[in-house]
Amino acid sequence: MEKGIVRFCDLREREVINACDCKRLGCVTDVILNMCDGRVEAIILPGPGRICGFLGYDAEYIIPFECIRKFGPDIILVEICEEKCLKKCK
Repeated sequence: MEKGIVRFCDLREREVINACDCKRLGCVTDVILNMCDGRVEAIILPGPGRICGFLGYDAEYIIPFECIRKFGPDIILVEICEEKCLKKCK
């Protein structure tokens, strides 16, 4: 595969870490694509679980692509304010 190209299944294996507080946010579960120009708009991760994740999730992190600082071999480093990126699930 060409340098700089990543498959979605590879993204799902990388842990997302917030550079602001070094907190582990989880792994990518989905992406938002702009179908007009083919760009990735955001990555989506499950939010904090209700009771340690046992009862599912009622929120998710929607992290805009411009907040991604670095793609590493094992992690994705983002710089976000968690409250702004945490959205309630419908």
